[in-house]
Amino acid sequence: MGRVVAFTGPSNSGKTTIIEKLAKILIEQNRKVVIIKHDPKDKAVFDVEGKDSYKFSQTGADVFVLSPTRTTYFSKKPSSIDRVIEISKPFDYLLIEGLKTLPIPRIGIFRNSIEMDYIEYISAIATDIEDIERYQIPEEIEILNLNSPLDILKWIDKNSKEV
Repeated sequence: MGRVVAFTGPSNSGKTTIIEKLAKILIEQNRKVVIIKHDPKDKAVFDVEGKDSYKFSQTGADVFVLSPTRTTYFSKKPSSIDRVIEISKPFDYLLIEGLKTLPIPRIGIFRNSIEMDYIEYISAIATDIEDIERYQIPEEIEILNLNSPLDILKWIDKNSKEV
């Protein structure tokens, strides 16, 4: 069984930074961590033109690149979150960036201001906003300190979904 939690927020809010910090802490604790990043605009680039893996992936085939220290998987077709979870098992923590409507515990990441249209999707807010009380945050949404990864990790251990 592993713990699954997602992170949502506007661009440049710090989602990648906090996921990176959490992953480093967990890996130092000898936990297996898997990270999924949603690319809704299909603009991420994973391979370099001219390399064999790029040429293979251009055929439309699924491509695995195996090396002594990692395995990389390229697919030209969409996949479900359930399929990715199955491929990734076993893990201790699965940290998801994005996939806003996926029904799992989710931390909204905000700097400077809170975009209220995210509220319906989140279970907690991690922020560095000092005057958070100016926002009408529902009582059931816990407020976390964005600059305290250990506090965020405690919340994850208590509230994440086990799969």
